[in-house]
Amino acid sequence: MFRRSESFQEFIRFYPIVSFLVGLHFFLWLTTDFLMLSPFVALENSAELNNYYVANGEYWRLVTPIFFHYGFGHALFNSFSLVLFGPALEQMLGKPKFIFAYLATGIIGNLGSFFFGPMNVVSVGASGAIFGLFGIYLYMIYARKELIDQANTQIILTISVIALVMTFLRSNINIYGHIFGLVGGLVVAPLVLRNAQPFSQWRNVRRRRNHTDGDIAFDPNRWKKRRFPMKKYLPKLFWGILILLVVFGLIQRVL
Repeated sequence: MFRRSESFQEFIRFYPIVSFLVGLHFFLWLTTDFLMLSPFVALENSAELNNYYVANGEYWRLVTPIFFHYGFGHALFNSFSLVLFGPALEQMLGKPKFIFAYLATGIIGNLGSFFFGPMNVVSVGASGAIFGLFGIYLYMIYARKELIDQANTQIILTISVIALVMTFLRSNINIYGHIFGLVGGLVVAPLVLRNAQPFSQWRNVRRRRNHTDGDIAFDPNRWKKRRFPMKKYLPKLFWGILILLVVFGLIQRVL
């Protein structure tokens, strides 16, 4: 359930939402913290969770902080957590419910920080949404035991306890965001887990076989379609844009 055996290409194909979120984390870190491109830095400043500005009507700040991070380590840790614990839920819930659960728990975490945190709090990060995923798993353990086995139950309980302890021990942590993100996961779990099926590696195996068979099978109309091969060129386009941004940022620093 939490062991990854897919190749990089298979991971992107099987878990597109998790892959997109991780890519977005690093793209925003690259453009804001590393390259410090002024449009993206300004975007981050207007996206931070700032209780004072939220109180004055900038309610989008309850949503936008979920996608930004302060520093590479922050982005790496949350992205690593998402890669470990997100894929199983994306398969079990389906894409729409997974997106809803991720955003809803992140927003609940930010709401908790707004209502109970100090007015001068300023924060960003996907931690509230990550804790929301833990909350959904904890609900499974105690209310939907058929969805998770004993071994994975022990993993979730252990990681959840460690994460909660570290929340109170580490400095510069939005404690309310973590706690209310976890509570948010417990709240939305009954909704998103309705009709959910246990995670199955065999679904990915079948999808891999179907994909392979589809590549080998003869299609008499294949030459009539002439569609642009987006899957082939999209990664190259993505990396090309990132390289251009890096070059632009370095030039901007020199000048």
